[in-house]
Amino acid sequence: MSKKEVYAVIMAGGVGTRFWPISRFTMPKQFLDILGVGKSLIQMTFDRLSQTIHAENILVVTNESYRELVKEHLPAMPNENILCEPFMRNTAPCIAYANAVIENRAAGNSGDVAIVVAPSDHLIIDSTEFSRVMEVAVDVAVNDGALVTLGIKPTRPDTGYGYIKFTGKGEMVDVERFTEKPDLATAESMLAEGGYCWNSGIFVWSLESIKKEFQQHLPQVEGLFAGKGLCGKKGEADQLYKKSESISIDYGVLEKAARVKVIPSDFGWSDLGTWQSLAGHLNKDANGNCISGAEVVANDSGDNVVVTEAGKMVAVKGLDGYIIVDTKDALLICPRTSEQWVKELVGNLKSKT
Repeated sequence: MSKKEVYAVIMAGGVGTRFWPISRFTMPKQFLDILGVGKSLIQMTFDRLSQTIHAENILVVTNESYRELVKEHLPAMPNENILCEPFMRNTAPCIAYANAVIENRAAGNSGDVAIVVAPSDHLIIDSTEFSRVMEVAVDVAVNDGALVTLGIKPTRPDTGYGYIKFTGKGEMVDVERFTEKPDLATAESMLAEGGYCWNSGIFVWSLESIKKEFQQHLPQVEGLFAGKGLCGKKGEADQLYKKSESISIDYGVLEKAARVKVIPSDFGWSDLGTWQSLAGHLNKDANGNCISGAEVVANDSGDNVVVTEAGKMVAVKGLDGYIIVDTKDALLICPRTSEQWVKELVGNLKSKT
């Protein structure tokens, strides 16, 4: 398939509340160099996708308040490729908006157009394997008409991810059902049973197929955006979003569609959704403390996550299994086992975040 027939949609409207206090409403995690590699997560996502997709075919859907941040981090991106939402309506309206813009550009050639949908804030270590898997998914999406998800082979019973139950053998298999984030006992049972993978939130489909699924399962959302001549102009979708329901693509379409396939993959993926998931990518000292920025003096202390500005001295004694994150205006200290509480905390803090 020609690169010109493939589009990518980067979803970049999230806030990253579980990464407070580094990720804020005014500077969410996709715009941070959270790994200390000299690039933000959205820059890394764009670079990875542009290895196989023409840059002019990569769109970003984000909140209107982040338009200038996207332009700052992706300065070569045309303004019309930055699709801005007036407020969050979850992933289904976001994708419907992008579909409408792509259809307008495809000039009636929707049957031969493939779309890769990817979050802006995930980590993928093996970009070569990712590109290979994506090419397989694109071919199936266009030639077979299936909706394809990129699953991740699980390495632990993680309760922070959604799970996909699949059936069949081979690289690409049929999706039996989706399961939302389970409790620990359920996650352990899934791994013991086998035939499950994590839901990466990365999808591949043809424009024609996803439009048909929207028409069948989310006709109100599809009807709002389709056929409106949307082209990426500032403010063009504001009134449409006011009328749209807030619903995820998983719940609104994928869980109801008849032909969904998954590729259980291993390309070094992490959604970097929590401090716990970040810890595995940080430097560790002899006591298992995961450290970024800080100079840590640890006495009888281990298995902590310590993140500060570069060069800051942190001394801990008798502390095990804690998250310590220090910024210029906030300090977080909580057990690693309670990291999901951070999202609840941000909801309570509201404007202070």
